[in-house]
Amino acid sequence: MSATRKDFLKISAAGAAAFGLDPSKVLGAPTSTLSSTLEPFLQPQRQVQEAPRALDILILGGTGFIGPFEVRYALDRGHNVTLFNRGSGRALFPYLETLVGDRNGDYESLRGRKWDLVIDNSTSRPDWVELAANFLKDSVDHFMYVSSRSAYSDLSSVPMSIAAPTWTYETAGLTPGDELPYGLAKAESERTAMGIMPGRTTIVRPGLIIGPGDETDRFTYWPVRIDRGGEVLAPGDGSDPVQIIDVRDFTEFMIHLGEDSTMGIFNCVGPRNPRPMAELLYGIRAATTEECTFTWVDREFLAERGVRAYAEMPVWRPPVAGREGFAQFDLTPEVEAGLTFRPLAVTARDTLEYHHSRPAARQADLRSGLDAAREVEVLAEWHAQRG
Repeated sequence: MSATRKDFLKISAAGAAAFGLDPSKVLGAPTSTLSSTLEPFLQPQRQVQEAPRALDILILGGTGFIGPFEVRYALDRGHNVTLFNRGSGRALFPYLETLVGDRNGDYESLRGRKWDLVIDNSTSRPDWVELAANFLKDSVDHFMYVSSRSAYSDLSSVPMSIAAPTWTYETAGLTPGDELPYGLAKAESERTAMGIMPGRTTIVRPGLIIGPGDETDRFTYWPVRIDRGGEVLAPGDGSDPVQIIDVRDFTEFMIHLGEDSTMGIFNCVGPRNPRPMAELLYGIRAATTEECTFTWVDREFLAERGVRAYAEMPVWRPPVAGREGFAQFDLTPEVEAGLTFRPLAVTARDTLEYHHSRPAARQADLRSGLDAAREVEVLAEWHAQRG
């Protein structure tokens, strides 16, 4: 049987006692092997009430960035969770049932089982979605697919909504059999799931997912850079809108959609009202104790020097022609369906704490953002040009 929250706590306590450990130190931990750097952030920051009805939930994957938060919150709500992967879940979640198989077609371990909800976290391959949905269509009531904001082919609408078109082979200039770019792969995966399980599918389209556990450092760059202090190169004029999503807000929303059997398509970014880039950076600064100043540098000046939006300047995506709606989504349907947003200060603080808990070599090797020496050079050129 799959593990429930209560079973989990009993096993955790028994295992701790057997090794002479304090059960209070490990109760509720989803795994004995999960990195200690992430474990503190999996603990609920507020009291979590059990759901009115316990669901049997199957998670395809469950071991990546969003998986641990998804599993933990489902368990805290009293649901029964089963993982399906190639066996990695047995190491990451030793107290959960992990059914071993392969997304390429080996689903035999799922045969004869029933679930209320299946969540597909792990793929942008339409053929994998097709295999899973066909195998499970008579075994699950509700199929939830994690897509992406990148599925939209047109981001020019303000405000953006699910009415905007998504990528097709025609708009991408491709034909079936071609290698699929990420956005088209996500859009095709969505259509595949909805076609196989019409009326029983939920599609969630997150933007940039941030918070503790993110190993891309696409948001982490800013708390780390601001915490270093000094003069910070800030892109644009501070007015460009930003919409992102804390991993915990995203995964909690998904579990609530499953509990309410809410079908449809939902955009998962935040906050509800787009936050200007200046507000984002000043909000992050409020979560640190270091002194810093922001120097706002024109988009054109940065582009001329190869300092790219969303790359060397993570999170920031100016609303240029054709992308006006990138960070201007109308989230009324999502908020009505239960999407909530924790304070930016909490996300910034937790992200910074997670970063400082990583090994020193990893802390020194941020995977996104502008190199420190290059930042000094660009700032010097900017000041020289302005006299």
